[in-house]
Amino acid sequence: LEGKGIQASMSRKGNSPDNGMMESFFGILKSEMFYGYEKSFQSLKQLEQAIVDYIDYYNNKRIKVKLKGLSPVQYRTKSFQ
Repeated sequence: LEGKGIQASMSRKGNSPDNGMMESFFGILKSEMFYGYEKSFQSLKQLEQAIVDYIDYYNNKRIKVKLKGLSPVQYRTKSFQ
């Protein structure tokens, strides 16, 4: 990782909530766009693009009840107005 300029991040021992938000996001990503579709990706590049597309969908289009029916970007934009 270091050779690629990536810094590893580690949770404190026995403290799983340190990374709870990302664990939740990856669980949602896997259940909504990966599980059941594993065999539809013909290449790693195709899977990478599907993940990029899903992140765009998640941030810009996917509504959340906790955000009053808005997407995360819509909610943030509204809070700055």
